[in-house]
Amino acid sequence: MQIGVLALQGAFIEHIKMLTLLGVKTVEVRLPKELKGLDGLIIPGGESTTISKLAVNFDLMGPLNEFAAHNPVWGTCAGMIFMASEADLDQPLLGLMDIIVKRNAFGRQVDSFKANLTIPAIDDGDHRPFPAVFIRAPKLVAVNGKARVIAELLDGTAVAAQEGRWLATAFHPELTDDDRFHRYFLSLIGT
Repeated sequence: MQIGVLALQGAFIEHIKMLTLLGVKTVEVRLPKELKGLDGLIIPGGESTTISKLAVNFDLMGPLNEFAAHNPVWGTCAGMIFMASEADLDQPLLGLMDIIVKRNAFGRQVDSFKANLTIPAIDDGDHRPFPAVFIRAPKLVAVNGKARVIAELLDGTAVAAQEGRWLATAFHPELTDDDRFHRYFLSLIGT
């Protein structure tokens, strides 16, 4: 198994570290040719406008959509925005998932927080909360079509969605010691 992590900007190193701890070979993806031979792709958190502008500049938009048509893709925080069909800011989007997101919906950097989430989709997620880290996080405003909410805050705010083999999380699982969300993403390969 070989997983790519989009390495244009943002927290890609943290995802690579988590995958390496799980024994997974990783590739930093910056150019279309680096998508070849991958079994899945993670789009990390960072600055969504920068990631999308760089993806356009490096001619990655088409290749990323082609890759996603046949493979699992997971976007965390800014990655979730980049995967959305619609966002509250005019920027290039992949439009993979039928979700609408609002950038920085939980406030500025100083408003960052952690929340224990019940996520039935992950291993023991009904009984052992997942320690989600939110940093200038986006919010799922709408989840449409075949997309479905897989995690919510206690107040019912949707913070993670899945559409087939595509995942989107408003939080940063790579900034925790809990590998269950990464293992869940890996379980989507070959399905």
